Amino acid sequence: EKSSIAPSDLVIDIGSGKGIIADILSTRCKKVIAVEADPELADRLKQKFKGILNIQIQTGDFLALNLPSEPYKVFSNIPFNRTADIIRKLVNTLQSPSDTYLIVQKESALKFIGTPLSKETLFSVMIKPWFELSIEYNFQRSDFEPRPNIDIVLLRIRKRETPIIQENQTTHYKDFVSYAFNRSNPNLKKGLKDVFTSNQFSRIIQSLHVSDSVTPTQLSFEQWLDLFQSFQTFVDSQKKRVVIGSASKLSKEQSQLDKVHRTRVSKNWKKEAIF
Repeated sequence: EKSSIAPSDLVIDIGSGKGIIADILSTRCKKVIAVEADPELADRLKQKFKGILNIQIQTGDFLALNLPSEPYKVFSNIPFNRTADIIRKLVNTLQSPSDTYLIVQKESALKFIGTPLSKETLFSVMIKPWFELSIEYNFQRSDFEPRPNIDIVLLRIRKRETPIIQENQTTHYKDFVSYAFNRSNPNLKKGLKDVFTSNQFSRIIQSLHVSDSVTPTQLSFEQWLDLFQSFQTFVDSQKKRVVIGSASKLSKEQSQLDKVHRTRVSKNWKKEAIF
């Protein structure tokens, strides 16, 4: 009831586990692809859904699998320690789903959503031109067995029909945002000193109605769009070269960090929801 899942949809269930979500989805959509990395669990799913023609069990790590070339949606109770990796795979591709519903930690969801629920983050500013993020449902802890000691929500990531950033500006936008967020300086004025002149930055902060000590996370998404527009309009081509390649560099750094720092989750919670 909380989703846009329709009878004509292809839907992916990531980390299908015991198949609770896949079972429900099969009654509401055309086809379900249930992805399960654990071979033993995958075999059990194949036995459980034997004879149900619209459920396909796919064994393997979702991060290593190819995404469908046809339109699809995602509805899943994903492994919490893979949250960031899974979302990046879904949004950083030309074959991104039209609509995604993920059962995740509330703390993580707020970081992905940014304003108006929380401060903007690098991730939220990077994907908002192409996706709308929201919390569709707040679960009760009693909805799960075993009962978790953290708050759980249904995070929705809906692909925009018309992106806010034009296609020919995509690389520039991602490089600019990555550069601005990845400075070791305490504020944007110092972090962007090699991009904007002092006079340019003074005029920009006046138009944004912020102080010259403003940090990247203190700007709203709308203010980031205005800041990027100023970059596109007023910065000469030589200074624009400063930010080139920043997104690619940051992506490589994050990939290394993600191997060490995963989203925290209780080891005692098996994460099977009771619906």
